[in-house]
Amino acid sequence: MYYVNREQLNVRLQVIPEVVAALQLLQQSWDGSLLQGLAQERALHLAVETVTDIGSYLIDGFIMRDASSYEDIITIIAGEGVFPAELQENLLELVRLRKPLVQDYFEWTRGEHHPLAAVLPHTLTAFKAAVESYLVQELGE
Repeated sequence: MYYVNREQLNVRLQVIPEVVAALQLLQQSWDGSLLQGLAQERALHLAVETVTDIGSYLIDGFIMRDASSYEDIITIIAGEGVFPAELQENLLELVRLRKPLVQDYFEWTRGEHHPLAAVLPHTLTAFKAAVESYLVQELGE
């Protein structure tokens, strides 16, 4: 029997539409200002944390093999069929941003629109739908 913390998964899944909306707004009005640069940085950081948190809850709840890194979280849940294969590369690229965003933030180029920010709205929306579908498939309701 699995213990999947659906409450915590759902809390994190509900963050995704907010991050998607922020990324879309930034994409539409990008002017390279400091404020927009910081907003993009935060939206990307929230996307990383949300995806890795969700992945960790799935790994723990469904007793998948232990992850050794943020990239491994994505690889493990991809291997378990949580989301379609075509999302994997964008999700891996996303989690690779964690170190630059969290540890090397002083080197981040805030005036440039990050190329991943343009494709993330679709990727995150598809990831959310896939996780929700996986939960229903594995646990019902």
